[in-house]
Amino acid sequence: MIERICPKCRVPMAGDKCIKPNCGRATEMSSTIYWCKECNVPIFENICPVCGHEGDYIATDIRPVFPEENCLISIILKNDPFAFQKYSVWYGSNAYIINGKKVKLAISKINKLRIDEIKNIKQKYEAVAGDISYEFFDEYKNKFVEANKDRYNFITEEAVSFVQSYKERYEIEDMMVSFSGGKDSTVTSHIVNRALGTNKVLHVFGDTTLEFPYTLEYKKRFNKNEESSGVRVLTAKNREKNFEELCEVVGPPSRVMRWCCTVFKTGAIQKTIASAFKDKNNILSFQGIRHNESASRSKYERESESPKISKQTVASPIIEWIDFDVWLYLLTTGIDFNYAYRLGWTRVGCWCCPNNGGWSEFLSKVHMFDQYNHWHEQLVNFAKQIGKPDPEDYVNEGGWKARQGGNGLAAAQTSIVSFEPCATDENAFNYDLQRPITEELYELFKPFGYINKELGNKRLGEVYVLNKAGKVVLVLQGRIGSTRLKVIIKDVHIAKARTLSVAESKIQCQLTKYQMCLGCKACESVCKYDAISVKDDGTGKITYTIDNDKCKRCTECVGHFNAGCYMRKVLGIKRT
Repeated sequence: MIERICPKCRVPMAGDKCIKPNCGRATEMSSTIYWCKECNVPIFENICPVCGHEGDYIATDIRPVFPEENCLISIILKNDPFAFQKYSVWYGSNAYIINGKKVKLAISKINKLRIDEIKNIKQKYEAVAGDISYEFFDEYKNKFVEANKDRYNFITEEAVSFVQSYKERYEIEDMMVSFSGGKDSTVTSHIVNRALGTNKVLHVFGDTTLEFPYTLEYKKRFNKNEESSGVRVLTAKNREKNFEELCEVVGPPSRVMRWCCTVFKTGAIQKTIASAFKDKNNILSFQGIRHNESASRSKYERESESPKISKQTVASPIIEWIDFDVWLYLLTTGIDFNYAYRLGWTRVGCWCCPNNGGWSEFLSKVHMFDQYNHWHEQLVNFAKQIGKPDPEDYVNEGGWKARQGGNGLAAAQTSIVSFEPCATDENAFNYDLQRPITEELYELFKPFGYINKELGNKRLGEVYVLNKAGKVVLVLQGRIGSTRLKVIIKDVHIAKARTLSVAESKIQCQLTKYQMCLGCKACESVCKYDAISVKDDGTGKITYTIDNDKCKRCTECVGHFNAGCYMRKVLGIKRT
Protein backbone atom coordinates (compact mmCIF):
# COMPACT_ATOMS: atom_id res chain seq x y z
CA MET A 1 0.00 0.00 0.00
CA ILE A 2 1.25 3.49 -0.86
CA GLU A 3 -0.03 6.71 0.74
CA ARG A 4 1.00 10.34 0.59
CA ILE A 5 1.61 11.80 4.06
CA CYS A 6 2.00 15.43 5.12
CA PRO A 7 5.34 15.48 7.02
CA LYS A 8 4.08 18.31 9.25
CA CYS A 9 0.51 17.22 10.03
CA ARG A 10 1.36 13.50 9.87
CA VAL A 11 -1.94 12.61 8.15
CA PRO A 12 -2.64 10.98 4.75
CA MET A 13 -3.47 13.26 1.82
CA ALA A 14 -4.91 12.55 -1.61
CA GLY A 15 -2.66 14.91 -3.54
CA ASP A 16 0.86 16.31 -3.74
CA LYS A 17 0.19 19.02 -1.12
CA CYS A 18 -1.44 19.17 2.30
CA ILE A 19 -4.93 20.70 2.14
CA LYS A 20 -5.06 21.70 5.81
CA PRO A 21 -5.34 25.46 6.44
CA ASN A 22 -2.02 27.24 7.06
CA CYS A 23 -0.03 24.21 5.91
CA GLY A 24 0.23 23.45 2.19
CA ARG A 25 3.41 21.39 2.68
CA ALA A 26 4.42 18.97 -0.08
CA THR A 27 3.36 15.44 0.83
CA GLU A 28 5.79 12.54 1.05
CA MET A 29 5.31 9.00 -0.18
CA SER A 30 4.86 6.28 2.45
CA SER A 31 4.66 2.59 1.56
CA THR A 32 3.61 -0.52 3.48
CA ILE A 33 4.25 -4.12 2.42
CA TYR A 34 2.49 -7.08 4.05
CA TRP A 35 3.33 -10.77 4.40
CA CYS A 36 0.87 -13.53 3.62
CA LYS A 37 1.66 -16.42 5.95
CA GLU A 38 -0.44 -18.82 3.91
CA CYS A 39 1.24 -18.12 0.56
CA ASN A 40 4.60 -17.28 2.22
CA VAL A 41 5.21 -14.23 -0.01
CA PRO A 42 5.01 -10.42 0.32
CA ILE A 43 1.76 -8.75 -0.81
CA PHE A 44 0.88 -5.15 -1.65
CA GLU A 45 -2.59 -5.08 -0.09
CA ASN A 46 -3.28 -6.28 3.46
CA ILE A 47 -5.70 -8.97 2.24
CA CYS A 48 -4.15 -11.65 0.04
CA PRO A 49 -6.18 -11.90 -3.20
CA VAL A 50 -5.14 -15.56 -3.65
CA CYS A 51 -6.03 -17.15 -0.29
CA GLY A 52 -8.06 -14.37 1.34
CA HIS A 53 -5.94 -14.31 4.50
CA GLU A 54 -5.05 -11.04 6.18
CA GLY A 55 -1.39 -10.12 5.82
CA ASP A 56 0.92 -8.82 8.54
CA TYR A 57 3.04 -5.70 8.15
CA ILE A 58 6.56 -6.79 7.13
CA ALA A 59 8.44 -3.79 5.64
CA THR A 60 8.12 -0.40 3.97
CA ASP A 61 9.67 -1.84 0.80
CA ILE A 62 11.06 -5.18 -0.27
CA ARG A 63 13.19 -6.92 -2.88
CA PRO A 64 13.69 -10.59 -3.77
CA VAL A 65 16.81 -12.44 -2.64
CA PHE A 66 17.89 -14.60 -5.55
CA PRO A 67 19.44 -18.06 -4.99
CA GLU A 68 22.97 -16.71 -5.51
CA GLU A 69 22.69 -14.17 -2.68
CA ASN A 70 20.73 -16.73 -0.66
CA CYS A 71 23.71 -19.08 -0.92
CA LEU A 72 26.12 -16.38 0.28
CA ILE A 73 24.10 -15.36 3.34
CA SER A 74 23.58 -19.07 4.16
CA ILE A 75 27.38 -19.47 4.29
CA ILE A 76 27.71 -16.37 6.51
CA LEU A 77 24.84 -17.15 8.88
CA LYS A 78 24.85 -20.96 8.97
CA ASN A 79 28.11 -22.05 7.35
CA ASP A 80 25.85 -24.12 5.10
CA PRO A 81 25.47 -22.82 1.51
CA PHE A 82 22.01 -24.40 1.10
CA ALA A 83 20.53 -23.68 4.54
CA PHE A 84 17.86 -21.34 3.12
CA GLN A 85 17.58 -22.59 -0.48
CA LYS A 86 14.07 -24.06 0.05
CA TYR A 87 12.77 -20.96 1.85
CA SER A 88 11.03 -17.80 0.67
CA VAL A 89 13.75 -15.22 1.17
CA TRP A 90 13.43 -11.43 0.68
CA TYR A 91 15.06 -8.27 1.99
CA GLY A 92 13.29 -5.22 3.42
CA SER A 93 13.59 -2.61 6.18
CA ASN A 94 17.25 -3.48 6.81
CA ALA A 95 16.69 -7.19 7.43
CA TYR A 96 16.52 -10.46 5.55
CA ILE A 97 13.01 -11.90 5.65
CA ILE A 98 13.11 -15.71 5.70
CA ASN A 99 9.70 -17.37 5.58
CA GLY A 100 8.21 -14.20 7.04
CA LYS A 101 10.70 -13.90 9.92
CA LYS A 102 13.22 -11.08 10.06
CA VAL A 103 16.87 -12.09 10.34
CA LYS A 104 19.47 -9.37 10.94
CA LEU A 105 22.87 -9.60 9.32
CA ALA A 106 25.58 -7.43 10.92
CA ILE A 107 26.87 -5.97 7.67
CA SER A 108 29.27 -3.53 9.34
CA LYS A 109 30.79 -6.44 11.24
CA ILE A 110 31.28 -8.78 8.27
CA ASN A 111 32.62 -5.92 6.18
CA LYS A 112 35.43 -5.56 8.73
CA LEU A 113 36.52 -9.19 8.34
CA ARG A 114 40.16 -9.67 7.41
CA ILE A 115 40.77 -10.14 3.72
CA ASP A 116 41.85 -13.77 4.26
CA GLU A 117 38.53 -14.47 6.02
CA ILE A 118 36.61 -12.96 3.13
CA LYS A 119 38.69 -14.98 0.70
CA ASN A 120 37.62 -18.10 2.61
CA ILE A 121 33.93 -17.14 2.18
CA LYS A 122 34.59 -16.49 -1.50
CA GLN A 123 36.11 -19.95 -1.96
CA LYS A 124 33.19 -21.64 -0.18
CA TYR A 125 30.73 -19.83 -2.43
CA GLU A 126 32.60 -20.64 -5.64
CA ALA A 127 32.85 -24.31 -4.67
CA VAL A 128 29.04 -24.69 -4.74
CA ALA A 129 28.02 -21.97 -7.22
CA GLY A 130 27.46 -24.52 -9.96
CA ASP A 131 24.94 -26.40 -7.80
CA ILE A 132 22.68 -23.41 -7.06
CA SER A 133 19.08 -24.22 -8.04
CA TYR A 134 16.14 -21.94 -8.92
CA GLU A 135 13.51 -24.65 -8.26
CA PHE A 136 12.20 -23.27 -4.97
CA PHE A 137 12.81 -19.62 -5.83
CA ASP A 138 10.67 -19.96 -8.96
CA GLU A 139 7.88 -21.53 -6.92
CA TYR A 140 7.70 -18.50 -4.61
CA LYS A 141 8.25 -16.09 -7.48
CA ASN A 142 5.13 -17.44 -9.23
CA LYS A 143 3.11 -17.09 -6.03
CA PHE A 144 4.37 -13.50 -5.61
CA VAL A 145 3.40 -12.61 -9.18
CA GLU A 146 -0.08 -14.16 -8.82
CA ALA A 147 -0.78 -12.49 -5.48
CA ASN A 148 0.20 -9.04 -6.77
CA LYS A 149 -1.13 -9.06 -10.34
CA ASP A 150 -3.63 -6.28 -9.60
CA ARG A 151 -0.78 -4.01 -8.51
CA TYR A 152 1.21 -4.99 -11.61
CA ASN A 153 -1.70 -4.17 -13.92
CA PHE A 154 -2.30 -0.81 -12.23
CA ILE A 155 1.30 0.48 -12.31
CA THR A 156 1.91 -0.84 -15.83
CA GLU A 157 -1.21 0.71 -17.35
CA GLU A 158 -0.49 4.05 -15.67
CA ALA A 159 3.16 4.14 -16.83
CA VAL A 160 2.26 3.08 -20.37
CA SER A 161 -0.42 5.78 -20.54
CA PHE A 162 2.10 8.38 -19.32
CA VAL A 163 4.56 7.49 -22.08
CA GLN A 164 1.84 7.46 -24.73
CA SER A 165 0.85 11.02 -23.77
CA TYR A 166 4.03 12.26 -25.44
CA LYS A 167 3.20 10.84 -28.87
CA GLU A 168 1.41 14.03 -29.93
CA ARG A 169 4.24 16.31 -28.77
CA TYR A 170 7.34 14.43 -29.94
CA GLU A 171 8.33 12.34 -32.92
CA ILE A 172 10.00 8.98 -32.28
CA GLU A 173 13.18 10.51 -33.77
CA ASP A 174 13.19 13.14 -31.00
CA MET A 175 13.02 10.61 -28.16
CA MET A 176 15.63 8.61 -26.30
CA VAL A 177 15.96 6.33 -23.29
CA SER A 178 18.77 6.94 -20.81
CA PHE A 179 19.99 3.38 -20.31
CA SER A 180 22.39 2.49 -17.50
CA GLY A 181 22.00 -1.28 -17.42
CA GLY A 182 20.34 -1.05 -14.01
CA LYS A 183 16.90 -2.40 -13.13
CA ASP A 184 15.12 0.97 -13.31
CA SER A 185 16.33 1.85 -16.79
CA THR A 186 15.66 -1.73 -17.92
CA VAL A 187 12.02 -1.42 -16.83
CA THR A 188 11.74 2.08 -18.31
CA SER A 189 13.10 0.85 -21.64
CA HIS A 190 10.60 -2.01 -21.74
CA ILE A 191 7.67 0.28 -20.87
CA VAL A 192 8.66 2.86 -23.50
CA ASN A 193 8.98 0.25 -26.26
CA ARG A 194 5.72 -1.34 -25.15
CA ALA A 195 3.82 1.96 -24.97
CA LEU A 196 5.02 3.26 -28.32
CA GLY A 197 4.82 -0.09 -30.09
CA THR A 198 8.32 0.20 -31.50
CA ASN A 199 11.95 -0.60 -30.68
CA LYS A 200 13.15 2.41 -32.66
CA VAL A 201 13.60 4.79 -29.72
CA LEU A 202 17.32 5.48 -29.38
CA HIS A 203 19.00 4.30 -26.17
CA VAL A 204 22.08 6.10 -24.81
CA PHE A 205 24.30 4.05 -22.49
CA GLY A 206 26.68 6.05 -20.32
CA ASP A 207 29.83 3.97 -19.88
CA THR A 208 31.61 5.54 -16.93
CA THR A 209 34.58 3.14 -17.43
CA LEU A 210 33.79 1.95 -13.86
CA GLU A 211 30.87 -0.27 -14.75
CA PHE A 212 30.33 -3.64 -13.14
CA PRO A 213 31.52 -6.42 -15.47
CA TYR A 214 27.97 -7.78 -15.18
CA THR A 215 26.61 -4.49 -16.55
CA LEU A 216 28.79 -4.69 -19.66
CA GLU A 217 27.76 -8.33 -20.14
CA TYR A 218 24.10 -7.34 -19.85
CA LYS A 219 24.53 -4.50 -22.36
CA LYS A 220 25.90 -7.02 -24.88
CA ARG A 221 22.82 -9.22 -24.36
CA PHE A 222 20.36 -6.34 -24.31
CA ASN A 223 19.62 -5.76 -27.99
CA LYS A 224 19.82 -9.48 -28.71
CA ASN A 225 17.05 -10.29 -26.23
CA GLU A 226 13.60 -10.88 -27.68
CA GLU A 227 11.99 -7.98 -25.81
CA SER A 228 14.63 -5.44 -26.89
CA SER A 229 15.76 -6.91 -30.20
CA GLY A 230 16.79 -4.25 -32.69
CA VAL A 231 17.06 -1.40 -30.19
CA ARG A 232 19.85 0.96 -31.21
CA VAL A 233 22.19 1.61 -28.29
CA LEU A 234 24.79 4.38 -28.49
CA THR A 235 27.61 4.26 -25.95
CA ALA A 236 28.67 7.57 -24.40
CA LYS A 237 32.20 7.24 -23.07
CA ASN A 238 35.00 9.64 -22.21
CA ARG A 239 37.87 7.99 -24.04
CA GLU A 240 40.26 10.86 -23.33
CA LYS A 241 40.48 10.39 -19.56
CA ASN A 242 41.68 7.62 -17.28
CA PHE A 243 39.93 7.31 -13.90
CA GLU A 244 42.94 6.10 -11.93
CA GLU A 245 45.21 8.79 -13.35
CA LEU A 246 42.67 11.47 -12.44
CA CYS A 247 42.42 10.06 -8.92
CA GLU A 248 46.14 10.69 -8.52
CA VAL A 249 45.62 14.33 -9.53
CA VAL A 250 42.36 15.29 -7.80
CA GLY A 251 41.91 12.44 -5.32
CA PRO A 252 39.20 9.75 -5.33
CA PRO A 253 35.55 10.85 -5.59
CA SER A 254 33.71 11.35 -2.31
CA ARG A 255 30.05 11.58 -1.37
CA VAL A 256 30.06 15.36 -1.72
CA MET A 257 32.53 15.51 -4.62
CA ARG A 258 31.51 12.91 -7.16
CA TRP A 259 33.55 14.47 -9.93
CA CYS A 260 33.53 11.12 -11.71
CA CYS A 261 29.88 11.66 -12.74
CA THR A 262 30.73 14.94 -14.45
CA VAL A 263 33.94 13.73 -16.10
CA PHE A 264 32.91 10.24 -17.15
CA LYS A 265 29.14 10.51 -17.49
CA THR A 266 27.48 13.91 -17.96
CA GLY A 267 30.00 15.36 -20.41
CA ALA A 268 30.21 12.21 -22.51
CA ILE A 269 26.43 11.82 -22.65
CA GLN A 270 25.98 15.48 -23.64
CA LYS A 271 28.46 15.05 -26.47
CA THR A 272 26.78 11.85 -27.69
CA ILE A 273 23.33 13.44 -27.58
CA ALA A 274 24.57 16.52 -29.45
CA SER A 275 26.01 14.28 -32.16
CA ALA A 276 22.97 11.97 -32.39
CA PHE A 277 20.34 14.71 -32.45
CA LYS A 278 22.47 17.41 -34.09
CA ASP A 279 20.30 20.51 -34.66
CA LYS A 280 17.35 19.45 -32.51
CA ASN A 281 16.33 22.19 -30.09
CA ASN A 282 14.72 19.86 -27.58
CA ILE A 283 14.69 16.11 -27.11
CA LEU A 284 12.69 13.91 -24.79
CA SER A 285 14.70 11.64 -22.52
CA PHE A 286 12.87 8.83 -20.71
CA GLN A 287 14.71 8.02 -17.48
CA GLY A 288 14.26 5.52 -14.67
CA ILE A 289 14.37 8.11 -11.88
CA ARG A 290 12.36 7.13 -8.78
CA HIS A 291 11.45 9.20 -5.74
CA ASN A 292 12.34 6.56 -3.17
CA GLU A 293 15.91 6.13 -4.43
CA SER A 294 17.25 9.05 -2.38
CA ALA A 295 16.28 12.22 -0.53
CA SER A 296 17.44 14.40 -3.43
CA ARG A 297 15.45 12.43 -6.02
CA SER A 298 12.33 12.58 -3.85
CA LYS A 299 12.05 16.24 -4.91
CA TYR A 300 12.20 15.57 -8.67
CA GLU A 301 9.24 16.35 -10.90
CA ARG A 302 7.88 13.68 -13.22
CA GLU A 303 8.70 15.95 -16.16
CA SER A 304 11.44 18.57 -15.98
CA GLU A 305 14.23 20.23 -17.88
CA SER A 306 17.51 18.42 -17.33
CA PRO A 307 19.62 20.30 -14.74
CA LYS A 308 22.84 18.79 -16.12
CA ILE A 309 22.40 18.34 -19.87
CA SER A 310 21.14 21.14 -22.11
CA LYS A 311 18.26 20.85 -24.60
CA GLN A 312 16.81 17.83 -22.81
CA THR A 313 13.36 17.33 -21.27
CA VAL A 314 13.36 14.47 -18.78
CA ALA A 315 10.27 12.27 -18.38
CA SER A 316 10.17 9.64 -15.62
CA PRO A 317 7.46 6.98 -16.19
CA ILE A 318 8.17 5.05 -12.96
CA ILE A 319 8.95 7.96 -10.65
CA GLU A 320 6.43 6.84 -7.98
CA TRP A 321 7.39 3.15 -8.08
CA ILE A 322 9.03 1.52 -5.09
CA ASP A 323 11.50 -1.39 -5.29
CA PHE A 324 8.58 -3.79 -4.79
CA ASP A 325 7.00 -2.47 -8.02
CA VAL A 326 10.18 -2.66 -10.07
CA TRP A 327 10.77 -6.26 -9.10
CA LEU A 328 7.12 -7.14 -9.57
CA TYR A 329 7.38 -5.85 -13.14
CA LEU A 330 10.62 -7.69 -13.86
CA LEU A 331 9.46 -10.98 -12.38
CA THR A 332 6.02 -10.78 -14.03
CA THR A 333 7.30 -10.00 -17.51
CA GLY A 334 10.30 -12.31 -17.21
CA ILE A 335 12.57 -9.91 -19.10
CA ASP A 336 16.33 -10.19 -18.77
CA PHE A 337 18.19 -7.99 -16.29
CA ASN A 338 21.65 -7.35 -14.87
CA TYR A 339 23.17 -10.43 -13.15
CA ALA A 340 24.64 -8.25 -10.38
CA TYR A 341 21.19 -8.16 -8.75
CA ARG A 342 21.16 -11.93 -8.49
CA LEU A 343 24.42 -11.73 -6.56
CA GLY A 344 22.91 -9.27 -4.09
CA TRP A 345 23.80 -5.78 -5.29
CA THR A 346 20.92 -3.32 -4.94
CA ARG A 347 22.37 -0.67 -7.25
CA VAL A 348 24.66 -1.11 -10.22
CA GLY A 349 26.18 2.26 -11.04
CA CYS A 350 29.94 2.51 -10.65
CA TRP A 351 31.17 -0.48 -8.66
CA CYS A 352 33.52 1.62 -6.49
CA CYS A 353 31.12 4.55 -5.92
CA PRO A 354 31.60 6.32 -2.54
CA ASN A 355 27.82 6.18 -2.10
CA ASN A 356 27.83 2.39 -2.08
CA GLY A 357 26.90 0.87 1.28
CA GLY A 358 28.71 -1.74 3.34
CA TRP A 359 26.92 -4.69 1.72
CA SER A 360 27.92 -3.54 -1.78
CA GLU A 361 31.50 -3.15 -0.62
CA PHE A 362 31.47 -6.64 0.90
CA LEU A 363 30.06 -8.12 -2.33
CA SER A 364 32.87 -6.45 -4.27
CA LYS A 365 35.39 -8.15 -1.98
CA VAL A 366 33.76 -11.53 -2.65
CA HIS A 367 32.86 -11.34 -6.35
CA MET A 368 35.43 -8.79 -7.60
CA PHE A 369 38.31 -9.73 -5.32
CA ASP A 370 41.25 -8.62 -7.50
CA GLN A 371 39.60 -5.36 -8.59
CA TYR A 372 38.71 -4.50 -5.01
CA ASN A 373 42.27 -5.11 -3.77
CA HIS A 374 43.65 -2.92 -6.55
CA TRP A 375 41.24 -0.09 -5.66
CA HIS A 376 42.00 -0.47 -1.93
CA GLU A 377 45.72 -0.14 -2.65
CA GLN A 378 45.10 3.04 -4.66
CA LEU A 379 43.07 4.54 -1.81
CA VAL A 380 45.84 3.74 0.70
CA ASN A 381 48.40 5.41 -1.58
CA PHE A 382 46.18 8.49 -1.76
CA ALA A 383 45.91 8.59 2.03
CA LYS A 384 49.72 8.50 2.27
CA GLN A 385 49.99 11.24 -0.38
CA ILE A 386 47.85 13.68 1.65
CA GLY A 387 49.66 12.86 4.89
CA LYS A 388 47.16 10.74 6.81
CA PRO A 389 48.91 9.27 9.89
CA ASP A 390 47.22 5.85 9.54
CA PRO A 391 46.31 5.31 5.86
CA GLU A 392 44.80 1.84 6.34
CA ASP A 393 42.38 3.05 9.04
CA TYR A 394 41.49 6.10 6.94
CA VAL A 395 40.46 3.82 4.07
CA ASN A 396 38.83 1.04 6.09
CA GLU A 397 36.75 3.49 8.11
CA GLY A 398 35.56 5.27 4.97
CA GLY A 399 37.38 8.55 5.55
CA TRP A 400 37.97 8.97 1.82
CA LYS A 401 34.20 8.90 1.22
CA ALA A 402 33.67 11.99 3.39
CA ARG A 403 36.62 14.13 2.31
CA GLN A 404 36.14 17.66 0.96
CA GLY A 405 38.46 19.90 -1.01
CA GLY A 406 41.95 19.35 -2.31
CA ASN A 407 44.09 19.65 0.81
CA GLY A 408 47.42 17.92 0.29
CA LEU A 409 47.10 17.81 -3.50
CA ALA A 410 49.47 19.75 -5.74
CA ALA A 411 46.74 20.46 -8.31
CA ALA A 412 44.73 22.31 -5.66
CA GLN A 413 47.16 25.23 -5.77
CA THR A 414 45.79 26.18 -9.21
CA SER A 415 42.40 26.89 -7.62
CA ILE A 416 43.75 30.17 -6.24
CA VAL A 417 43.68 33.29 -8.42
CA SER A 418 45.99 35.97 -7.00
CA PHE A 419 45.28 39.60 -7.86
CA GLU A 420 45.42 43.19 -6.63
CA PRO A 421 43.73 46.40 -7.80
CA CYS A 422 45.83 48.49 -10.14
CA ALA A 423 47.05 51.75 -8.60
CA THR A 424 47.32 53.65 -11.90
CA ASP A 425 44.16 52.70 -13.84
CA GLU A 426 40.54 52.91 -12.72
CA ASN A 427 38.59 49.63 -12.59
CA ALA A 428 41.76 47.66 -13.34
CA PHE A 429 43.22 44.57 -11.71
CA ASN A 430 46.61 42.90 -11.90
CA TYR A 431 46.66 39.09 -11.84
CA ASP A 432 49.56 36.75 -11.13
CA LEU A 433 48.72 33.63 -13.13
CA GLN A 434 50.02 30.16 -12.40
CA ARG A 435 49.98 29.36 -16.10
CA PRO A 436 51.79 31.48 -18.72
CA ILE A 437 49.61 33.45 -21.12
CA THR A 438 48.87 31.69 -24.41
CA GLU A 439 46.41 32.33 -27.23
CA GLU A 440 44.01 29.99 -25.42
CA LEU A 441 43.52 32.59 -22.68
CA TYR A 442 41.54 34.74 -25.09
CA GLU A 443 39.14 31.87 -25.78
CA LEU A 444 37.94 32.15 -22.18
CA PHE A 445 37.02 35.82 -22.72
CA LYS A 446 34.78 35.19 -25.75
CA PRO A 447 31.61 34.83 -23.61
CA PHE A 448 32.08 38.49 -22.60
CA GLY A 449 32.16 39.72 -26.20
CA TYR A 450 34.18 39.68 -29.41
CA ILE A 451 37.97 39.43 -29.32
CA ASN A 452 39.84 42.14 -31.21
CA LYS A 453 43.65 41.90 -31.38
CA GLU A 454 44.12 44.75 -33.84
CA LEU A 455 42.98 47.75 -31.78
CA GLY A 456 45.29 47.21 -28.83
CA ASN A 457 48.92 48.15 -28.22
CA LYS A 458 50.84 45.09 -29.44
CA ARG A 459 53.92 46.07 -27.46
CA LEU A 460 51.90 45.66 -24.24
CA GLY A 461 50.21 42.49 -25.51
CA GLU A 462 46.94 44.37 -25.45
CA VAL A 463 43.72 42.70 -26.59
CA TYR A 464 40.27 44.29 -26.60
CA VAL A 465 36.92 42.64 -25.95
CA LEU A 466 34.02 44.38 -27.71
CA ASN A 467 30.27 44.08 -27.38
CA LYS A 468 27.87 43.74 -30.34
CA ALA A 469 27.79 47.50 -30.82
CA GLY A 470 31.59 47.60 -31.08
CA LYS A 471 32.05 49.23 -27.68
CA VAL A 472 35.06 48.14 -25.60
CA VAL A 473 33.97 46.25 -22.48
CA LEU A 474 37.34 44.78 -21.41
CA VAL A 475 40.99 45.47 -22.08
CA LEU A 476 43.51 42.67 -21.49
CA GLN A 477 47.20 43.45 -21.15
CA GLY A 478 49.78 40.67 -20.99
CA ARG A 479 52.48 39.35 -23.29
CA ILE A 480 52.40 35.76 -24.52
CA GLY A 481 54.58 33.66 -22.21
CA SER A 482 54.20 36.04 -19.26
CA THR A 483 52.28 35.21 -16.08
CA ARG A 484 51.32 38.83 -15.39
CA LEU A 485 47.91 39.88 -16.71
CA LYS A 486 46.20 43.23 -16.35
CA VAL A 487 42.43 43.45 -16.94
CA ILE A 488 40.70 46.83 -17.28
CA ILE A 489 36.94 46.62 -16.88
CA LYS A 490 35.36 49.26 -19.11
CA ASP A 491 31.78 48.06 -18.58
CA VAL A 492 30.88 46.64 -15.16
CA HIS A 493 27.74 44.99 -16.59
CA ILE A 494 29.63 42.10 -18.21
CA ALA A 495 27.99 38.69 -17.67
CA LYS A 496 24.93 40.41 -16.10
CA ALA A 497 27.04 41.93 -13.28
CA ARG A 498 25.74 45.04 -11.52
CA THR A 499 28.80 46.11 -9.58
CA LEU A 500 32.54 46.27 -10.14
CA SER A 501 33.25 43.56 -7.55
CA VAL A 502 30.81 41.14 -9.22
CA ALA A 503 32.27 41.94 -12.64
CA GLU A 504 35.75 41.20 -11.31
CA SER A 505 34.53 37.89 -9.87
CA LYS A 506 33.33 36.95 -13.37
CA ILE A 507 36.87 37.59 -14.64
CA GLN A 508 38.19 35.31 -11.89
CA CYS A 509 35.77 32.59 -13.02
CA GLN A 510 37.40 32.50 -16.44
CA LEU A 511 40.95 32.74 -15.12
CA THR A 512 40.20 29.84 -12.77
CA LYS A 513 39.17 27.78 -15.79
CA TYR A 514 42.34 28.79 -17.59
CA GLN A 515 44.57 27.71 -14.68
CA MET A 516 42.68 24.61 -13.59
CA CYS A 517 41.19 23.00 -16.69
CA LEU A 518 41.64 19.23 -16.49
CA GLY A 519 39.38 18.49 -19.44
CA CYS A 520 36.39 17.39 -17.35
CA LYS A 521 33.98 18.61 -20.08
CA ALA A 522 31.52 20.06 -17.57
CA CYS A 523 31.57 23.34 -19.52
CA GLU A 524 30.69 21.46 -22.72
CA SER A 525 27.56 20.00 -21.12
CA VAL A 526 26.42 23.42 -19.83
CA CYS A 527 26.48 25.18 -23.22
CA LYS A 528 23.09 25.00 -24.97
CA TYR A 529 24.61 26.02 -28.28
CA ASP A 530 27.42 23.43 -28.52
CA ALA A 531 29.90 26.27 -28.75
CA ILE A 532 32.46 24.92 -26.24
CA SER A 533 34.96 22.22 -27.13
CA VAL A 534 37.38 20.73 -24.59
CA LYS A 535 39.92 18.23 -25.89
CA ASP A 536 42.70 16.17 -24.34
CA ASP A 537 45.38 15.00 -26.77
CA GLY A 538 46.32 12.07 -24.52
CA THR A 539 49.56 13.61 -23.29
CA GLY A 540 47.92 15.83 -20.71
CA LYS A 541 47.62 18.85 -22.99
CA ILE A 542 44.10 20.33 -22.75
CA THR A 543 42.71 22.72 -25.35
CA TYR A 544 39.65 24.80 -24.52
CA THR A 545 38.05 26.52 -27.51
CA ILE A 546 34.82 28.47 -28.02
CA ASP A 547 33.29 28.64 -31.50
CA ASN A 548 32.88 32.36 -32.18
CA ASP A 549 29.92 31.82 -34.49
CA LYS A 550 28.01 29.43 -32.23
CA CYS A 551 28.57 31.38 -29.00
CA LYS A 552 25.54 33.58 -28.14
CA ARG A 553 27.35 35.45 -25.34
CA CYS A 554 24.72 34.26 -22.84
CA THR A 555 27.59 33.83 -20.29
CA GLU A 556 25.88 30.77 -18.74
CA CYS A 557 29.22 28.96 -18.81
CA VAL A 558 30.97 31.74 -16.88
CA GLY A 559 29.30 31.37 -13.50
CA HIS A 560 27.40 28.09 -13.80
CA PHE A 561 29.86 26.38 -11.45
CA ASN A 562 31.21 27.70 -8.17
CA ALA A 563 34.09 30.11 -8.97
CA GLY A 564 33.61 29.30 -12.66
CA CYS A 565 35.11 25.82 -12.81
CA TYR A 566 33.65 22.50 -11.70
CA MET A 567 37.09 21.31 -10.61
CA ARG A 568 37.39 24.40 -8.40
CA LYS A 569 34.72 22.84 -6.16
CA VAL A 570 36.58 19.53 -6.12
CA LEU A 571 40.02 20.98 -5.43
CA GLY A 572 39.13 24.12 -3.49
CA ILE A 573 41.40 25.02 -0.57
CA LYS A 574 41.67 28.02 1.72
CA ARG A 575 43.98 30.81 0.65
CA THR A 576 47.05 30.98 2.91
